[in-house]
Amino acid sequence: MSDQIDTSSITAESLPKLLENDKAVKVAGIDVDGVLRGKLMAKKKFLSIATEGFGFCSVIFGWDMHDQTYFKELSISNKENGYRDLIAVPDLTSFRRIPWENNVPFFLISFHDPDTKSSLSACPRSLLKRQVEKLKAEGYGAMAGAEYEFYQFRAPQTNEGPTSERNSSSTAAFLRENPVNALPSLTEGMFGYSITRPVHNLDYYYGIFDACADFNCGIEGWHTESGPGVFEAALEFGEITAMADKASLFKLVVKSLGSKFGITPCFMAKPREGLPGNSGHMHVSIVDESGKNLFFRETEDTENKWQDLRHLSDLGRHFLAGLIDGLPDIMPILAPNVNSYKRLVENFWAPVTVSWGLEHRAASIRLISPPTSSPKATRFEVRVPGADTNPHFVLAAILALGWRGVAKKMEIGIPPLGKGEDVGGKADQGVRLAKSLKEATERFMRKESVAREVFGDEFVDHFGGTRQHEIRIWDEAVTDWEVKRYIEMV
Repeated sequence: MSDQIDTSSITAESLPKLLENDKAVKVAGIDVDGVLRGKLMAKKKFLSIATEGFGFCSVIFGWDMHDQTYFKELSISNKENGYRDLIAVPDLTSFRRIPWENNVPFFLISFHDPDTKSSLSACPRSLLKRQVEKLKAEGYGAMAGAEYEFYQFRAPQTNEGPTSERNSSSTAAFLRENPVNALPSLTEGMFGYSITRPVHNLDYYYGIFDACADFNCGIEGWHTESGPGVFEAALEFGEITAMADKASLFKLVVKSLGSKFGITPCFMAKPREGLPGNSGHMHVSIVDESGKNLFFRETEDTENKWQDLRHLSDLGRHFLAGLIDGLPDIMPILAPNVNSYKRLVENFWAPVTVSWGLEHRAASIRLISPPTSSPKATRFEVRVPGADTNPHFVLAAILALGWRGVAKKMEIGIPPLGKGEDVGGKADQGVRLAKSLKEATERFMRKESVAREVFGDEFVDHFGGTRQHEIRIWDEAVTDWEVKRYIEMV
């Protein structure tokens, strides 16, 4: 398996030996919605383009997650440039084999502008890499971890074939003719951290755990969460760019195995009314070249007015200040869909304000440090993102905001969230985060946005334009709720 190979040593010269028993190679890049887009290539073709790259249609940056072109065409892919090709360059260090597809070799790709040859502004892998390179230039690195919650539904009974062939497409067909709540959950009731519920779907449950290990996106913790058919996975902590890749590939594992078992995994932020949503919490820390955690304060600070900070270094405090200052301006990255804002409501175990606190799960930024953790585990958990986010964008945003705080030596301007507060916080405890995608996108795209400062206009205009597309589609939609409420009464 790929996890037994030192992928950092793979070169174009070593590829023929590595792939000598293979006939084909699968490659995939990531679009702005976090969806993997790729294809199967003959081995001969792949070997011929492994270092220089190959043409890949730019339309994956010109249409939405359902392949509908954006109503307002954006600069990367449009009629004027003929939806031209981008240059897709395989990342040889991303090599692994797909265990559920007969161990076919797999590589991630990054996208480049065909004219300038530079990394594409909206390419998720490239956006994160550019932020990491800023730290490397100063002698620093970043580590990260990801946690995902997701609902699971049984594909409804159809006449399409055996259970193993009933996949998400049959679920989509079912929902076109039936109410959402008619879709059966994998298990019923609320039972977080159950050690018996996974037995109901044993092969699926252990199949995901084993496949993730074989596919080099290993799981550290794997359990049921509170909610019907809800699981949560904590992925293995590691270097931040590799972590983002593993987070994207984790979803691929779950969706692929789900289809084999007649199960539809759902990473929507809020799939069920009145029940908890799906979070996608991210953990980040900064390290030096030797791997030492730089957020930990060697000598306890007992004089600071906020005792929550007594074990946090000056660098960590500046990083936190940068997160606090910029968080409202990057909300479309942390909550990218119309549905995302159904999760971010008061008193529902999701943060709604700009807030922070030591070991405080109601805060949008949870500081994890001694005395409840070891010095080497000192980090920030950003709790705003849902499971519907693009992990490369989220981690790039966290790193960009935090490093901006370090570069400017910013100071923390708000006190920690008080213990004993209502879960989710109150509107008067800090700046209220956006309540809708429209509100978030307007702030993200405004001229003085922190997002423009850290990412540049090209990225903000493109990603903001994709969110405006989502907003317009929503504005034009007629929902079941509207019809049920008004059909007879108005």
